Amino acid sequence: MRFTFETSALLALLPLALADSLTLYLPSNPNPFSIPANTHATLSSAGVHFSAPLSSANTFIFHNITPGSYLADVHCPTDAFHPLRIDVQLAEDGEEGIVKAWETYRGNDWGNKGEVVQVKEGSKGRGFELRSIGGKNYFMERPQFSVFAILKNPMILMALVSLVLMVGMPKLMDSMDPEMRAEFEAQRKNSPLSAAMTGQSSGDNPLTNFDMAAYLAGSKPKESAPANSGGNGNLKNQGVRR
Repeated sequence: MRFTFETSALLALLPLALADSLTLYLPSNPNPFSIPANTHATLSSAGVHFSAPLSSANTFIFHNITPGSYLADVHCPTDAFHPLRIDVQLAEDGEEGIVKAWETYRGNDWGNKGEVVQVKEGSKGRGFELRSIGGKNYFMERPQFSVFAILKNPMILMALVSLVLMVGMPKLMDSMDPEMRAEFEAQRKNSPLSAAMTGQSSGDNPLTNFDMAAYLAGSKPKESAPANSGGNGNLKNQGVRR
């Protein structure tokens, strides 16, 4: 049997075009048998795309993978899996391909490799086991009624503290000694805060004559007008002589 020059060249390039098959195994958690049948895996690269359906052995088998660097991704409607970077290279003898896998992260540089994925010996030969992220949730759960959520409200907490003070302070005052109670009442009457709240004027209290509007406007405080002399008052009270 004779071969032409073109046929010999094609046979020489055949090992470069074909490589060994690639197998991806599903993890034991979640239950592989609960995954929908339309789940499939893909290998994507520049201008190259491979797809493999989910087999009965819970595996994804890719055949005739050409050498290159691929992104392995599992498309499942119920569960999410970590993507993998898979590099397929030919050995020096050109007979058997060398396949390596790493965890990769979306949005990072392609050269930023993650943890190396170890080769797994399974029922379908050597391959790599996928790692599950968790279930996909397409709906937002409605929050349920919770008493603790109401008690955590700052307004409710302030109301509860005020209620405790209103109920507890009279009982605390009744349980005090008469001397201590009289001293407490005297200190409360002489405090500036009590005078400001009750509206009592005091010369020693600077809060009584404080003008907030003048302070914010930057004007100087107005001095109080001197008291009218007694003579002026008497002149006003006296009648006019004609």
